[in-house]
Amino acid sequence: MLDLLVLVAGVALVVAGAELFFEALLGLARRFGVPAFTLTALVSGFELENLAAGIAANARGLGGAAAGTFLGGTTFLALGVAGVGALIRPLRASLPGALLLWTAAAPLPLAALSLDGRLSRLDGVLLLLWFGVAMVAIVRSARGLLAEAEEGRVRFALPRALAGLAALTVGGDLLGRGLRDVTERFGVSPTLLGNTALAAGVEAEEVARVAVPARRGRGDVALANVVGTIVHFVAFNAGVIALVKPIELDHASTRLYLPAAVGATFVLCALLARGRGRGLRRREGALLLVLYAVYLAVAIATA
Repeated sequence: MLDLLVLVAGVALVVAGAELFFEALLGLARRFGVPAFTLTALVSGFELENLAAGIAANARGLGGAAAGTFLGGTTFLALGVAGVGALIRPLRASLPGALLLWTAAAPLPLAALSLDGRLSRLDGVLLLLWFGVAMVAIVRSARGLLAEAEEGRVRFALPRALAGLAALTVGGDLLGRGLRDVTERFGVSPTLLGNTALAAGVEAEEVARVAVPARRGRGDVALANVVGTIVHFVAFNAGVIALVKPIELDHASTRLYLPAAVGATFVLCALLARGRGRGLRRREGALLLVLYAVYLAVAIATA
């Protein structure tokens, strides 16, 4: 029970710390005159809690769980989060074809570099370069789709940013310890845990970040957030984690979770391309959730 509490506390701290840091970052950008559109486009998928969890797990030798933060996270976003958002309210948006093509292609370099079962530091550098190329292309093709940051000042922005970073540091360490102890005590595969429960738990706030604009009829904002975060996960997060320490990928990661992340991204983009002008309807959201349930069932059955 203590191990589980440590794991839950780690997840809670990294989520709270990332939200605190993110809000403070927006406040600092407004204070120093950084364009709100530019900031939103670049950091819409800057998930510090996901990155901290991946680095912490990899530092403790849990490469499969570390990879799960960006592989399982991508599948959760493309199928689970987008599906829930569309069920709440149809995500009406007309996304440019170029944006969908770049998004669908985003996981392909990661898939190619993972063929040898390892992401080296050189692979990390290549993924970060790819992230820069993909994000520039997506920002150019997605102008007008991302919501402007809300007006107003964030009080004590700098102290809040530092507090957020501190919470991330402590939470990431607790998360790594809890993940290691839980897997040792209960015999749960760290790769399964990282690609399912951990990925969904750390990204729980993503559901709210998509659901709120969905309820307000801003499907473009909801979908832009999903798309931007996917690109961050499969390029930036994977690259940074590998750069800090090479990631050893197990059989499940390369044979199940990586293909699932690539396939989930492709399915989402295909549905959006098929329904250009109307985005994702409720029945398509239901289809995405069914696919996510199948993914979970296969992951558990093959663990």
